[in-house]
Amino acid sequence: MERKDVQANYKWHTSDVFESDEAWEEAFSALEKSVDFAKYRGTLNTAENILAYFKAEADFTIAFLRVYLYAFLKHDEDVRETKYASYLGKVMSLGTRLAAETAFATPELTALDDETLKGFRADPRFADYDYMLSRLIARKKYILSEREERILALSGETAEVANDVFEMLDNAELDLPEIEYEGKTETLSHGLYSVIMNGKDRAKRKEAYEKYYAAYRKILGTLAVTYAGNVKGDIFYKESRGYDSCIARALFDEDVDRSVYDNLIACVEKGTPLMHHYMEVRKKTMGLDEMYMYDLYPSLVEDAELKLSYEEAWELVLKGLAPLGEEYLGLLRKGRDEGWIDVFETEGKKNGAYSIGIYGNHPFVLLNYQKTTHDVFTIAHEMGHSLHSWYSNKNQPFAKSDYTIFVAEVASTVNEVLLLKYLLKTTEDKTLKKYLLNYFMDMVRTTLFRQTQFAEFEEKAHAMAEAGEPLNKDNLSALYLGLNKKYYGSAVIHDDNIAIEWARIPHFYRSFYVYKYATGITAAICIANRILKEGESAVKDYKKFLSGGCSTDPVALLKIAGADLTSEETFAAAMGEFESALTEFESLS
Repeated sequence: MERKDVQANYKWHTSDVFESDEAWEEAFSALEKSVDFAKYRGTLNTAENILAYFKAEADFTIAFLRVYLYAFLKHDEDVRETKYASYLGKVMSLGTRLAAETAFATPELTALDDETLKGFRADPRFADYDYMLSRLIARKKYILSEREERILALSGETAEVANDVFEMLDNAELDLPEIEYEGKTETLSHGLYSVIMNGKDRAKRKEAYEKYYAAYRKILGTLAVTYAGNVKGDIFYKESRGYDSCIARALFDEDVDRSVYDNLIACVEKGTPLMHHYMEVRKKTMGLDEMYMYDLYPSLVEDAELKLSYEEAWELVLKGLAPLGEEYLGLLRKGRDEGWIDVFETEGKKNGAYSIGIYGNHPFVLLNYQKTTHDVFTIAHEMGHSLHSWYSNKNQPFAKSDYTIFVAEVASTVNEVLLLKYLLKTTEDKTLKKYLLNYFMDMVRTTLFRQTQFAEFEEKAHAMAEAGEPLNKDNLSALYLGLNKKYYGSAVIHDDNIAIEWARIPHFYRSFYVYKYATGITAAICIANRILKEGESAVKDYKKFLSGGCSTDPVALLKIAGADLTSEETFAAAMGEFESALTEFESLS
């Protein structure tokens, strides 16, 4: 389907950002000419000058994000359109220039003594910047000279090379073979591989699995060098600033204590017997003598898919999220009806789904809606992101509005859990109930257990490199295979193919990112349960979290909503939900 064939009410309104391309070009040109921060260099030593700089930087950044948003949305409407790719390229180059031109600011501010900075933080005029100043004080020991900061800022694009190489290999130059599927001979793309892995035909899954990993094996050495290059980049930045480790640098940047990471891995390790039991149940339910990793994706319950129109899916989502209150539901309807969402798949449109929320604009959501259970949940998920952005932007000044990646998946997953609980409570169809329980178990498997496995891999790979051990295809594969056995147990055959799965994971090029999916689902399960048990008081606290932006550290924000990630109890509660679903699934079998 071409974009021109889609009704206007199913398209997002980019005109809410800029009325036209011409308006964008005019705004970008003006913005490009307005980069003038040199006048502040050497002046950041009085409250008045610092406030003036903060305001100028905020005003510029808000305008910058607006031109970025328009270019981003227009590009994703049709990725074949070179005009909007050019727009994006211009914006990113301007961003690099901005980072370089403002590199003097942090060194100048950190050159001030702690008492001066603490005095600014206590000054009511700096209320919008108090948390930022507290982080600046903490960061002082890692800040370099102005010249060194400028060099690091200019190295930003170079630091992306390993990721760029991986994406080129993975998306363009990977020699994926052909496979016959549904009567047609097709190239085994990443998308088709996913479809086959979720399909009923086991022989086809096995064929796809073996062919897919054979393609990666051909360039495994190159992929190992590429990943090692990414890790070396992390070590460069860690050493440049004087952090104790790569993971310490990553966690410090988001103000997350190391205990949270360690708590996650330790608590999930305690829960691995539950995953091993689930693997045994899956193997038994599928009637397999031997179960391989390619057997983990099909639903254990056939012919129970929710096949709803987009409008029907929305009505279900609204019912499922009713515990969040009428204000929240009203905002959901507003997003549905007022051009926040681009709904249907069209030629050249970016695949997948996402929400993007930029200060000063309403959020935007990209969907490629199909009549599947997954896509019903995707509506709830992406609107969770959107309303998190909406609440934060509405209730915080710009300096505190952008919540961290650490909490980014919480609101979306709260919505998914509430919708799932509603469906389980209201359905009388045993088959559908089993399907939904399986859906939840696989959500926990892929988001809590699998992402923690990834997190442990990253931690150990970086530790190896920091200790001077070279990363190569053999030791990376041995590390990954050992972790796969640990997390999935003896009910699964751990073959040579799964040993190289590390080589195809894009998120490994955003180091220490994946653990946030695992902490996110853990927090979300606890928050959703609290909302269902306590009602209005829990919703009130949850909205405080949604409204918090980055006004304090993210772990503290989650505690407001009822999820303490420094406590084993929070993880135990999530594991308890998984165990309950598994027990109920077995009782219905």
